[in-house]
Amino acid sequence: MPLALNPGFPYYGCMNVTLTLEDDLVKKVRRIAAERETTLTGMVRDYLENTAASETASGRRRRERAALERSFETIEFRIGKRTWKRADLHVRA
Repeated sequence: MPLALNPGFPYYGCMNVTLTLEDDLVKKVRRIAAERETTLTGMVRDYLENTAASETASGRRRRERAALERSFETIEFRIGKRTWKRADLHVRA
């Protein structure tokens, strides 16, 4: 039994999508797909899955970076008055 996500639009788990491609391109890609032991549909599916995964990872990295930058704005760090001189750091005993 299909799940209804939107009224009047059943969701079956897979969706057919129609693409309009030039015949020459389809022939070339089918040849490549056969060499890779897959299909044109499989290649398109893999490409779209990789694109979605990459975008998801990229979005997560952006969110994590934004959270880190926000934390830098809220953190105060006081180290006190400097009691040493730069030359003191390089004195050799």
